[in-house]
Amino acid sequence: MGLDLDSQASYRQYLVDQSQFKKRKVIMDGVNGSSACSISCEIGTSLPTLRASDYFMEPCLSELAMRELMDPGHCTRVQNFKVGRHGYGSVTFFGETDIRWLDLDKIIKFRRHEIVVYEDETTKPEVGKGLNKAAEVTLFLQISSSKFAGGLTEKLKQISENQGAKFISFDPNRKEWKFCVQHFSRFGLSDDEEEDIAMDDADPEVREPVAMNGSDGSDFDEETALVDPRLLSHSLPSHLGLDPVRMKEMRTMMFPDEEEEDDEFNERFSHHRPPFGNESISKPVLGSTPPTIRKTPLALLEYNTGSFASSPNGSILLAQQNKGIPLTITKVQGFKLEIKETPVTRNYSRNVVDAALFMGRSSGIAWGPNGLLLHCGSTAGNSDQKREISSTIYLEKVATDNVVRDENNKVREELIDICFDSPLNFHKEISHETKEVVVDSHKIKIRKLVSNRLELPHVCRSYIEIIEKKLEVPGLSASARVVLIHQVFVWELIKVLFSSKESSLEADVEALPLIRRAEFSQWLQETVCHRVQDEISSLNDSSDLRQLFLLLSGRQLDAAVELSASRGDVRLACLLSQAGGSLANRADIDCQLNLWKNNGLDFNFIEKDRTRLFELLAGNIHGALGEMDIDWKRFLGLLMWYQLPPASDLASIFQTYHGLLASGRAPYPVPVYIDEGLVETGVSWTPGNRFDLAYYLMLLHATEERDFSILKTMFSAFASTHDPLDHHMIWHQRAVLEAVGTFSSDDLHVLDMGFVSQLLSLGQCHWAIYVVLHMPHRDDYPYLQATAIREILFQYCETWSAQEYQQQFIEDLGIPSAWLHEALAVYHAYYGNSFKALEHYLGCAFWQKAHSTFITSVAHSLFMSGKQSEIWRLATSMEDHKSEIENWDLGAGIYIKYYSLRSSLKEDENSMNERISLEEKNDDCRDFFDCLKKSLAFWDTRLPIDARMVYAKMAEEISDLLVADSGEGSTTKVKLDCFNSIFDSPIPEDLLSCHLQSAVSHFTLYLTEAAS
Repeated sequence: MGLDLDSQASYRQYLVDQSQFKKRKVIMDGVNGSSACSISCEIGTSLPTLRASDYFMEPCLSELAMRELMDPGHCTRVQNFKVGRHGYGSVTFFGETDIRWLDLDKIIKFRRHEIVVYEDETTKPEVGKGLNKAAEVTLFLQISSSKFAGGLTEKLKQISENQGAKFISFDPNRKEWKFCVQHFSRFGLSDDEEEDIAMDDADPEVREPVAMNGSDGSDFDEETALVDPRLLSHSLPSHLGLDPVRMKEMRTMMFPDEEEEDDEFNERFSHHRPPFGNESISKPVLGSTPPTIRKTPLALLEYNTGSFASSPNGSILLAQQNKGIPLTITKVQGFKLEIKETPVTRNYSRNVVDAALFMGRSSGIAWGPNGLLLHCGSTAGNSDQKREISSTIYLEKVATDNVVRDENNKVREELIDICFDSPLNFHKEISHETKEVVVDSHKIKIRKLVSNRLELPHVCRSYIEIIEKKLEVPGLSASARVVLIHQVFVWELIKVLFSSKESSLEADVEALPLIRRAEFSQWLQETVCHRVQDEISSLNDSSDLRQLFLLLSGRQLDAAVELSASRGDVRLACLLSQAGGSLANRADIDCQLNLWKNNGLDFNFIEKDRTRLFELLAGNIHGALGEMDIDWKRFLGLLMWYQLPPASDLASIFQTYHGLLASGRAPYPVPVYIDEGLVETGVSWTPGNRFDLAYYLMLLHATEERDFSILKTMFSAFASTHDPLDHHMIWHQRAVLEAVGTFSSDDLHVLDMGFVSQLLSLGQCHWAIYVVLHMPHRDDYPYLQATAIREILFQYCETWSAQEYQQQFIEDLGIPSAWLHEALAVYHAYYGNSFKALEHYLGCAFWQKAHSTFITSVAHSLFMSGKQSEIWRLATSMEDHKSEIENWDLGAGIYIKYYSLRSSLKEDENSMNERISLEEKNDDCRDFFDCLKKSLAFWDTRLPIDARMVYAKMAEEISDLLVADSGEGSTTKVKLDCFNSIFDSPIPEDLLSCHLQSAVSHFTLYLTEAAS
């Protein structure tokens, strides 16, 4: 007998609640909600009870119930039974212990630095009975690390001996005190002993661990004083450095009447509370001081790592971050909290919204690139997972690449080439017509496939050859092979229904419908042949007549006649040889059957299968089938071969079948993956919501008007495959059919974008853009293609830029190079490569952005590296567009002015021609220095320290060149003006001091000249 007790989060609390009642049974659903099991009340009432959520026991309640079911009487001999309280300690009872009917909430009390077992001496059994037996006790001491000096271990050893216990150990790192006792009363530290050891009382939040599910936190009866520690940890006593739990106890003892009023209030409104169990989130005590409303949710800061293995999933420590204590992440995978009810709906739920209600704004659902989904819980309606609230972040990827995976779920490179590269390369070879669309100042070429019905057989044959190559790949799953074979049949059907037959017959145009009918009949025979053979192989040798009927359902007349003749039934063989022939023969057989019926012939003397054959030969397919189930293709064949006239064209055949389908007298043309039984569960299908692609093609052939209303359903992935994200072949079939003029539609963007997403998930960005260019142009959305292409370039820049052939392919498609440069500029700017970002900003003519990047990130680095020519090249490349750049003179214009000024100063110094006066040079330098100061003020904090250093370096070099000029023919006043310009430049004071002596000398000379 097996039972999954952990499958229900509420089971543990259920057993506790039911322990007071007898002669009741619990009916519990299993994981799938289908199986039920009964647990007798005898087991439920014999289990121990432990209601306090911050207490735990090992084995846990569910494990005890399981073992009691498997081994009756197990609770009378539990080995090393353990009970504990998180943050206080634990006790392990040696040997076998009888724990039946024990109320552990009343028997065992853990308080600060002490344990009390059987506090009521009147209920204490004799030594060795119940829980009054030898055990190992572990207590956690709340003491700071600085107090460990002074022989603490020796003090604890002495205290243990004084109380009649045997000291085991003290772990200073975990602050864990272990000792053994032979029987129980009270063990631990008294108030005087605590004072002697100098316990640390400064941190009440550390001393009183906060449990998620609530804790009594008291030394009195926990049943009447349940306190929510989350409220106490943020109360006034907590902020005053006092123990909030102790303060709550003192209030209860000093004002009992007020506590009784609270209890009455709780009982009066208890029917309004949801029945939360031990593992659910506890409510604050009604009537207690309301907590201060917090505008932001508390973050998960600490984890009680020691309780994960031994306690329910609800006991997780949440605490506000202590000031001055650095945050330490001890568990990175988050936590899960099982629930019975949601706080809002009060009923069972698997909605991800529960995590948001619990974690506040710290949880959510988001879509990432390449079909990546980030969420923090189970999806709604998923019956395979446990009900839980979770802070764990799940990363799941949408499976858009199933078509290129083998039976071992491994991606195969050859499948990527066959499924995508080869068909698209062939598609690219077919003739296209282009249409230019102007987007801003750029142009893109919208493409459209162009073909005709004379070329259609060659096109279909080429696609079939590609599919056949994929069938040769080893390791494909059986379902994948069935879908591939179906795709081959679809291309064959397209060739049969829509290719031109004029070239196959020089004359007699009236015979063209019969030629198409004959080709369709042959196609239908091939598609149902495997179904006929499978059903025949399941029959025994004595079912000759049933075999004959199955052979006729696949139009295998030769085999049917041969089988009938070999069995000696020559007359039946003659009738079978004329099956589906002239209407006169059908009428004769039907007349004979009617005579037998009218004359009261007892058909019990004729085999039922033989009568079925006669009905079929008479053209009565419904009478022949009776209760027999048959697939839709063979039913269509029976209708065409044996009931309708031999000269009926395909349009009338398809319309007749469609009429029978509408009246419920024909089987539904279900998609191939349902027809072949590839998908048992997971894909919901109801009659009429979608059909097989082959049937849609038949309707398209039979529809005379070009306004075909079900194109969206026809060209959905579900029409040909059970993978709703696989559009790689249906997109080509739609393109070819539209190219030969079977229909025209500009509203199939779902198919286009589905194929684009599939290509992007495989890194085929160039082909994705190629597909976007084939989306029909619409006047109401003129920039649809441009927007999609730019999004692809930006989001997948890292992919296509890393592969040169993809980038070249995109450029060959006529995509504006400016779009590529813009995407690359944003990409490199994001990763901090300012040099490449600048080059691409220049490439896409973003002059303002290029100018800002040049000034704030690039120019100073090149200057300090001595790459002066590179600075000149970049600055001059932007100079022709300076009218489009704001504050050009305070940016790149400074560098051009610097190089021009430096060059003129040096050339004038070495030139033998007419020289520029010192006064003119000073004016130019002063203008340059003014530009530097204005630039520093304009760019302000956007200029890094290195850029400011470069400005100072340029000013210093210009100053040196200026003072180096002898200034022949210039007055002393002019030279002093030069020093005034230098001292007004953005040069650090320590560098200006070198010019001070020369300035003083010139000033002294000036005073002398003035005095004389």
